[in-house]
Amino acid sequence: MPKLTRVLETALYVADLDRAATFYGDVLGLPCIHEDHRMRAYDVGGNGVLLLFPQGGSLRPIETPGGSIPPHDGHGPMHLAFSIPQDELEEWQRHLTDAGVALEGRTEWPRGGVSVYFRDPDDHLLEIATPGLWKGY
Repeated sequence: MPKLTRVLETALYVADLDRAATFYGDVLGLPCIHEDHRMRAYDVGGNGVLLLFPQGGSLRPIETPGGSIPPHDGHGPMHLAFSIPQDELEEWQRHLTDAGVALEGRTEWPRGGVSVYFRDPDDHLLEIATPGLWKGY
């Protein structure tokens, strides 16, 4: 069987693309690598891409010079986790709190690692996690 090597893209669907772009760019510090009327794309540590789409904005196939992208969308609060170095956990918590982001939970995992949970402006549950959370991380 052929092997998958990593998750390349993750998508979130947002009510207000500009508001979400401000949060992910300014608060989380993700560099925007592409923007247009239908989406924003952010580099996540050189290891993946976070895509933001307006809710309901991708319900029809999208024709590009290289081919067609099938319809997609999502509703309701979704979840994604960002990996961070262990020694930056406290700094991240201070940064988020200073930016007015409410921290909703903190879990210390039996295997190792710590997760801190918070929400974006669209109520998606975000997590920062230190190594040890999963086997291989």
